[in-house]
Amino acid sequence: MKTSWKLLLGSAAVFALAACGGNSGEDDAPASLSESDTETVTEASAPKPTITPNADPIASTHPNSIQPETTLKISADASVNREPDVAFIMTGVTSDAETAQQAMADNRAAMNGVFEVLEEAGIERRDMQTSNFSMSPRYDYSNRRNGEPPRLIGYTVSNQLSVRVRDLDDLGETMDALVEAGGNTFSGLRFGLDDDRAAKNEARRLAMAEAITRAELYASAAGYEVSRIVTLSESGGYQPQPMMMARAEMAMDAATPIASGEVSYSMTVNVTFELRKPED
Repeated sequence: MKTSWKLLLGSAAVFALAACGGNSGEDDAPASLSESDTETVTEASAPKPTITPNADPIASTHPNSIQPETTLKISADASVNREPDVAFIMTGVTSDAETAQQAMADNRAAMNGVFEVLEEAGIERRDMQTSNFSMSPRYDYSNRRNGEPPRLIGYTVSNQLSVRVRDLDDLGETMDALVEAGGNTFSGLRFGLDDDRAAKNEARRLAMAEAITRAELYASAAGYEVSRIVTLSESGGYQPQPMMMARAEMAMDAATPIASGEVSYSMTVNVTFELRKPED
């Protein structure tokens, strides 16, 4: 008769327990275990995680760690206004002609006049820069309803120039001279400071002072004190003020009136402070 392999394994288990004193009576351990009993004992003997309510957080060894300290994030901004000392004009010439060659020639002649006027106004070459140059065909689409293709009627050449004007007192006269010389497009005018570093640094100082003041206020109200700065970043920059509109009753033969107003430089600081309970 064949012996079952499960019976042999069970006999071996009983023999092993007997050899280890499993039936000594003092431990009351069973002489043999079934497969389901083995699983139960194994699960019961597995270690359980210990959870302690309100336990202190595990201390971090990372040098930049801010846990478990209390932190406060503040965003503060500040602006400073200054009278501008420079203006930036976006001007140029746009020419239309039946052929590309004629459009280029017309545009070239007008732009040469623009450069001459700017030089006569005392504007140096380093303060002039071509910002855009393009040539594109022009089509007549009036016959599209009849199923006919668009008809080529000419070409458009555009040459745009960015000009830095340092003499604001003559800005209106300079713009008038540009038009007389052939300039027929003005796409932008803004004011600023030739060197804006001092204005931006002043805005930074004011923004940081505001952040510290607010942090100390919050800390005091919560019974804490400001300990240190954890992180610090900034954002912001130039913000032009709206230009005043020219008065309609100005004399027609006077130079184009331009109001420069003020320019504003704004900076924002984002600061994370560490707060601590004051020491007694």
